[in-house]
Amino acid sequence: MTLPPRRIARRVPTWGAVAPLLGFRRPMWNRVDRRLAQALSVKDLARIARRTTPRSVFDYVHGAAEEELGIGRARRAFAQVEFEPRVLHDVAEVDTSTTILGRPASFPLIMAPTGFTRMMHHEGEIAVARAAARAGVPYTLSTMGTTSPAELKSAVPAGANWFQLYLWKDRDGTRRLIDDVRRAGYDTLVLTVDTPVAGNRLRDARNGLTIPPTLNLKTMWDMVWHPTWWFNVLTTDPIEFASLRSFDGTVAELVAKMFDPSLRLEDLAWLREEWSGKLVVKGVQSVADAKRVVDAGADALVVSNHGGRQLDRAPTPLRLLPEVASAVGDRTEIFLDTGILSGADVLAAVGMGADACMVGRAYLYGLMAGGERGVDRMLQIMRAEAVRTMQLTGVSTVAELRGRVRLG
Repeated sequence: MTLPPRRIARRVPTWGAVAPLLGFRRPMWNRVDRRLAQALSVKDLARIARRTTPRSVFDYVHGAAEEELGIGRARRAFAQVEFEPRVLHDVAEVDTSTTILGRPASFPLIMAPTGFTRMMHHEGEIAVARAAARAGVPYTLSTMGTTSPAELKSAVPAGANWFQLYLWKDRDGTRRLIDDVRRAGYDTLVLTVDTPVAGNRLRDARNGLTIPPTLNLKTMWDMVWHPTWWFNVLTTDPIEFASLRSFDGTVAELVAKMFDPSLRLEDLAWLREEWSGKLVVKGVQSVADAKRVVDAGADALVVSNHGGRQLDRAPTPLRLLPEVASAVGDRTEIFLDTGILSGADVLAAVGMGADACMVGRAYLYGLMAGGERGVDRMLQIMRAEAVRTMQLTGVSTVAELRGRVRLG
C-alpha cells in the first residue's frame, strides 16, 4: 500500500526561536586577543605565527636539520600513539599536577631553552618565564638567550627558573658563567650534550639567517611585509647573547667556542663537582649514554634529538623512551623532548615512561603569534587537551597513565 506524502505543518519563525541560534559574540577590539581567540591548537598558533613574523624568523623555529627527517619521524611517532580507555570511572575532576625534580608542577611540562628568543618577539624570554610561572611549570633560560640570568630572575622571581649551559673549552669562562647563574639564585642547570658542532639547518642558510647574518634581498623583502615586527625590533634593546656580554670576539667565534667537539664524560664529572644544585643532561639518544650520565651524577636526563635540529637521522625520542625508562627510570627522572605539539602528546610520553616533557617550538609559536599572551594561550590549549584526554581515557591523575599508552 502506498502511503500519502506526509504534510509538515509550518509556521512563521519568531524572534524567540531564532535568537538562540545566532552566535554573535562580544567584539574584541584588541587585534592580538582577536587572533589568539581563533587558535584552538598549537598548530593554529603556528599558522598565526607564520603570518605575523618574517619567513626567516619563522623558519628558524619551524625548521630542522638537512632533510628534516628526524622531526617528521618524531611527530609521526606521536600520531601513532594509542591510549587505552577505561569506562565507568569518575573523571568529573582530574588532576594534571606532578612533581619535577622534587618540586610541585601543575602539569608535566617544562619550557625548553631556546636561543635568540627576542628575535621571535620583542618580549622574549621574560614573557615566556612569566607565562610559565603563572601556569606553574619550570622555564629554562638558554646560554644563547637574549636575557641574562640576573635580569630574568629579577623580572620573574617566583618562577621555577632553570638555566641551560654549554661546556666550553675555556673552563674559566664556564666557571664564571656558572658563578653568575648561582649568584642570580638558580638551583637547576641543564647541560646540553648533543651539540659537538652545529647542525646543518638548510632553511636558515637559504634565508640568510646564518651566524653572522647574511640577509639577502629576498629575506629583506619578506621582512618589509611585517612592519610591526620591524618596529618592535628597532625600538627595543638590541638583540644579543645577554649571558655573554663580556665576550669580545665575533658571534661566529663565540658559537665555535660554545660547541665543543672534544667534550667527554670526564667534563660532565667536572661540572658535577662545580655545581651542587640539580643537574639535568639534555640530548641523550641511547640507553648506553643514559646509564653513563646517571652514573656520572645527573639528577635527570632528557631523551632528545634537539628537535631534529642536529643529527637529522637520530633516533626518534618517543620510540627510545621505554628502553631508557626501563634501564634507568628507577635511578633518575626522565624528560622527553622533540615533536610535542599537544597536551595529548605530553600525556603519551608520561604514559610511556617520562616524568615530564620539554617543549620549545610550541611556546615559540605562541610567542610569535601574540607575545606573552600567546604563550599563555599555548599553555591553556595544552592543559585543556590534557584534561580532556585524561577524562576520555578514564584516569584522574597523570600517574595512572603508566602502562595505558602504546605505539600502534
